[in-house]
Amino acid sequence: MKTNKIIIFTTLFLQLFIATALLAQEHKGPLVCNPELFNKNAAPQQAQKKTALSLPFFEDFTSYDLYPDAAKWVENQVYINNTMCVSPVSRGVATFDALNPLGLPWNPFSNSAFNFADSLTSKPIDLSTYSAADSLYLSFFYQPQGNGFYPLRDDSFMLFLRDRYGNFKRTWKIEGSSVQPFTQVMIPITDSLYFHNNFQFRFVNIAALNYSDAIWNLDYIRLDAHRNIGDTAIGDVGFSSSPTFLLNDYTAMPYRQFYANPSAERASSYKDSVHNLTSAQTITHHFSATDLGSGTVLQAPTTATATLPATSTHGLTNTAYTTTVSPGSAFQKVVFENKFWFESTTGTGTLPNDTIVKQQVFDNYLAYDDGSAEQSYYITLLPTLPGKISIEYHLNVPDTMQGMAIYFGRQVPSASYKSFDIQLYSSLAGVNGASADHLIYQQYDCNPGYPDTINHFWVYKFETPVPLPAGTFYAGVFMPAESGDDSLYFGLDMNRIGGNHAYYNVLATWSPSTIQGAIMMRPLLGQNITSSHITDAAVAVKKTWSIAPNPAYDEVNVYFPGDDVANYTICNLQGQTVLSGKVTTGAKLDVSKLPAGMYLVNVYEDGVAGVPQKLIKL
Repeated sequence: MKTNKIIIFTTLFLQLFIATALLAQEHKGPLVCNPELFNKNAAPQQAQKKTALSLPFFEDFTSYDLYPDAAKWVENQVYINNTMCVSPVSRGVATFDALNPLGLPWNPFSNSAFNFADSLTSKPIDLSTYSAADSLYLSFFYQPQGNGFYPLRDDSFMLFLRDRYGNFKRTWKIEGSSVQPFTQVMIPITDSLYFHNNFQFRFVNIAALNYSDAIWNLDYIRLDAHRNIGDTAIGDVGFSSSPTFLLNDYTAMPYRQFYANPSAERASSYKDSVHNLTSAQTITHHFSATDLGSGTVLQAPTTATATLPATSTHGLTNTAYTTTVSPGSAFQKVVFENKFWFESTTGTGTLPNDTIVKQQVFDNYLAYDDGSAEQSYYITLLPTLPGKISIEYHLNVPDTMQGMAIYFGRQVPSASYKSFDIQLYSSLAGVNGASADHLIYQQYDCNPGYPDTINHFWVYKFETPVPLPAGTFYAGVFMPAESGDDSLYFGLDMNRIGGNHAYYNVLATWSPSTIQGAIMMRPLLGQNITSSHITDAAVAVKKTWSIAPNPAYDEVNVYFPGDDVANYTICNLQGQTVLSGKVTTGAKLDVSKLPAGMYLVNVYEDGVAGVPQKLIKL
């Protein structure tokens, strides 16, 4: 009887353990970097014009630039985009987070310190000829969280106004909360201290300065006279979302794969939305398309009308064209340019939010994402089991996979030392009726990279190109058990609609992902590719540098090939740099003053980092 009780208890314990392990195996995390801005040549703060702006002031952030309009704004700290927001007032918002103009944390060492983060300050505006009797109002719309993470109570959003003495006084504040529709705020300008020729207003957020996990979106700012508290209606109609892609599942694929079965790959229609901010309207909307390479007109301009109820969001649909162009070569890049525009009977008639130009790219990769990451994706790993992530893809004709492009989310401390493998499967056990995994290729000992490139993906070239037949295959990563309890962070495109085609495996069983969004991994097909660049000198450092003794009490020696001078850093596990400097091979580093514990040591040569080494300080 005692034995039976032990068996029953053990069974229940195992069931409880497995059930607990199954909970929250997939996670979404914040972006610790915005590579759209990372190392971009951010325009410096502009000198203020001698001639101040005049009323009315208007901004809806409808722009293809990443920074605020320098003709209206002083700083470039916020991120202008159309992906971090949910149902904006009109296409384009200013996003406030905890990242600086280069897309890096304002304070990379402290996540507990809450302080001023991003700032958006208007150019000087001449209000010297106005008074309280002119009834000036500043109005704007704000949204917490959007497609990012919601700001906590301490992650507040504020408005400051500049008085005649140059002081910015806080006029409005809202504490953090979860996502909600854009909310309009009306601020009256009544104090005589503000009626001067150098008036400015400034939006600021307070955030933990280590992560971009407190998002505020700002849209549709208006400052003008002769308004009132009820002047909330806006006489404008504008696009509020980007059109969907020509493809019905992928966002990009090689043209040869599309051309082999265009009827299956092409979506039946394009969908977007228009936000009517005024009374009921009838708009005339148009759509056209051109092959940029040959100039072939794929779709002559169409014309249709739509009736928009007052203050509503209305979906527009354009039937997808069936015209195709013959590929010039099997590996040619093809770009279709689609243009969407409309006219309405109301509105300013001068805003750019009535036109969208979007390109459909056919290149050497398969993608479900749109190239922008709003969050990070990772899985919880058990101490003794590896973790796997695999994405399902399909081919219409046989092709050759040359490598993989992966968008990594940054982590603190850095994950650049973590090793993983890239795996290709023709089947996964339990997926689509398969009885077993069938591994067809594995690239060993890869390390994550964080590039500053036009598309922000790190490219891994296969040692041996892999021929693939037409049909389904799976590509992803294998993370060994010693990776730690959290895996690598991967870019997550939150604007992905529909299934994400992802599977994960942390208990020796494949499970379909339940996370909305596309995990940003792209198979690279066709001709030979080039790996993300690492200099020869850096390769030597990356592969062969070492430290000794380890563990150490007082000193460690650094060894790497060559006689050049390299840089080194020693960081604690919170990501803080505790020692840094220059070093030559064989030199001693004094670590006697470091508290006992574990540290990460790295050597940089020609600006490229090696693989961090763990140092145990006794």
